Amino acid sequence: MIPDATPTPHAPNLKRNSRSLRIWHWSNSALVLAQLATILFLFVVVKVKTLAPEFSKALADKGVTMAPADLRGLTRIVAHRIWDWHIWIGIALACLLAYRVLVSFLQRGGQRTDAKLARLKERAAQGEAGATKAVWVRYSYRVFYMILAVMVVTGLVLVFEDYFPSIEHTAKEIHEFTMYLVIAFVVAHIVGVFRAEVTTEPGITSDMIHGGKPVEE
Repeated sequence: MIPDATPTPHAPNLKRNSRSLRIWHWSNSALVLAQLATILFLFVVVKVKTLAPEFSKALADKGVTMAPADLRGLTRIVAHRIWDWHIWIGIALACLLAYRVLVSFLQRGGQRTDAKLARLKERAAQGEAGATKAVWVRYSYRVFYMILAVMVVTGLVLVFEDYFPSIEHTAKEIHEFTMYLVIAFVVAHIVGVFRAEVTTEPGITSDMIHGGKPVEE
């Protein structure tokens, strides 16, 4: 018997979210949150700028006095250790960003971002509820990728500042600004996913863990 060659609307072995995309998503999420945690730890939890007076008071309680220059040296040790974590996480993010570019070439058929976007636009044109919003969400991801790329590149410039003295100050300002944009996106993304999970798209988080339904072709 000749098997039925009629194409099916779904590829049974091809999930909506590929394994490589899911690995990137959760790894990138963890590193971005870890990176933001170093900033939170440095400027809110530890408050390195206020450590010198606290060290001075603690030492004075034990009858030990230390020159201001030496106290600043102690605070720099703490700050440098946190910044070391920040730098290494940033380098890991740079590697993951390169991996994301590779992942875009590994997507097949309906897994590709442009294919997903085309389907959403078609549904929006047909008047499907929520499709237009989903299209803008897809575009917001692309904006986030660009912001993340700028933050990573400027971060690398700061790491290797000796090679880029003429743009170091500008890179620092851009890096700090993009950090706030990343924080805003992370908050909006978490809130948006939670809202979608409990309203119109239950299982959206599970789809990014297990891959979701078979991809539409």
